[in-house]
Amino acid sequence: MYTTSPAAASLTASLSEPEPAGWVGELSLDFTLRDGRTLLSGRRHRGPFTVQRPFYPEDDLPHVYLLHPPGGVVGGDRLQLNVTLGAGSRALLTMPGATKFYRSAGAQAPLNQHFTLGADSALEWLPQGNIFFPGAMVKMQTDFYLAPGARLIGFETLCFGRPVMAERFSEGELDAQLRIGLPASAGLIERLRVTGPVLDKLGGYSLSATLFAAPANEAMLALTQAHIAAAEVAAAGATLLDELLVVRALEEDNQRLQGMLHRIWSALRPGIMGRDAVAPRIWST
Repeated sequence: MYTTSPAAASLTASLSEPEPAGWVGELSLDFTLRDGRTLLSGRRHRGPFTVQRPFYPEDDLPHVYLLHPPGGVVGGDRLQLNVTLGAGSRALLTMPGATKFYRSAGAQAPLNQHFTLGADSALEWLPQGNIFFPGAMVKMQTDFYLAPGARLIGFETLCFGRPVMAERFSEGELDAQLRIGLPASAGLIERLRVTGPVLDKLGGYSLSATLFAAPANEAMLALTQAHIAAAEVAAAGATLLDELLVVRALEEDNQRLQGMLHRIWSALRPGIMGRDAVAPRIWST
């Protein structure tokens, strides 16, 4: 059970650590509810990790596009994202493209993401995914901390190599950890370690996705299972951990996988967020 987030402490620690070779990209975003509308009230960045001006296709709810370095990430580079939603605020975060991790000469490329959701806030975390090129050495840590009344829908996609080009993850390593702290239950803590070329933990598939949503119920689980069955992805399943709905999927076709994730998000949004789905415009380009 989590009541506070270590995001601020993590950012302070990252600034005090010795600088390895490579660049540092840090981005901190604060959202505040004012007069019935959520505003991006705080924005601090360092290096080539920034954010576009928010869009308001839903009037009161900002759609925010995070901009990762266009040249990709290599060993020794570091990315740090801290997102804080104040009480009652709500935001949808996405990216215009996948984050690419390239071959490393030996150093890791850490990606740390911390999300703190205040009381009665709502976050939709809908990134385009992560691509790990052969030889990439990556350590990912993603944490969500939900205060009472907070709501969350999100997903993460991991792509090993480039299956559309028949390029396999012949070497390299990913160490990924995901933590979702709920106010009244243990939530989720899981870790995935993959070392190329062995993808046995993924059943040999190049693509892995995790979708998570809270608070959810049995009806939402059944709805999600119906969408999974209709999608006909290679392997997928859903489970309900107290009020946390978790979907895991494996595929070789990224378009089919992303399509399923988007449809599940669209189906769950009315029940969890209290509004119909309004897709980020970048999904249509």
